[in-house]
Amino acid sequence: MAAMDLIKKGHSCVRLEKDGRALVVDPGNFTEADAAVGADAILVTHEHPDHFDEGRLRSAMEANPAARIWTLPSVAERISTAFPGRVTTVREGDAFEAAGFDVQVQGQLHAVIHPDIPQIGNVGYVIGDGAHTVFHPGDALTVPDTGGETLGTLLLPVHAPWNKISEVIDYVREVAPRQALDIHDGLLQDRARPIYDRQIGDLGGVAHGRLAAGERVGLAR
Repeated sequence: MAAMDLIKKGHSCVRLEKDGRALVVDPGNFTEADAAVGADAILVTHEHPDHFDEGRLRSAMEANPAARIWTLPSVAERISTAFPGRVTTVREGDAFEAAGFDVQVQGQLHAVIHPDIPQIGNVGYVIGDGAHTVFHPGDALTVPDTGGETLGTLLLPVHAPWNKISEVIDYVREVAPRQALDIHDGLLQDRARPIYDRQIGDLGGVAHGRLAAGERVGLAR
């Protein structure tokens, strides 16, 4: 079976490719303007602009008339009028096929930033191709239910206003994937990255890495 390719885009955006088809998650305003162009399917975890940028979605949908978006209702209501019949709302527990990938929706709420800030909805996506699974949690430390199977790749939010590194390390330990790759790193200064690499790598208990924007890696079981 051919490998699933993962391409890191800016911040929390990733692109998965297999058999000539592409799925993009969270093309927000910290990523390249064309991050979702050419995608067959786009998944959005929540409404914050570093994950959801209407202009980037419009560019992708206009470039590919067959492209579709899956997202939670708060995002869908802001984009569905422009693309009738091409935007599907999802909630925890939903499962569907997108661009040849099997997708399961897990999680409900964004992590707490501060008790005075109301929580918004946030969903994560377990994305599989029969040989490998990837989990994008959005802005939450949701532990995915993989039915007892080991998760292949955890996309790990390493730096955000709502987390600290001890929580990130404990999250990696609890999920226990085969590997963890950094996302949500757009605000992390370059001089801090080796510190995060070392601490997560030494204490997380799994293979840990990060990709530069535009870097591609093949994922195999």
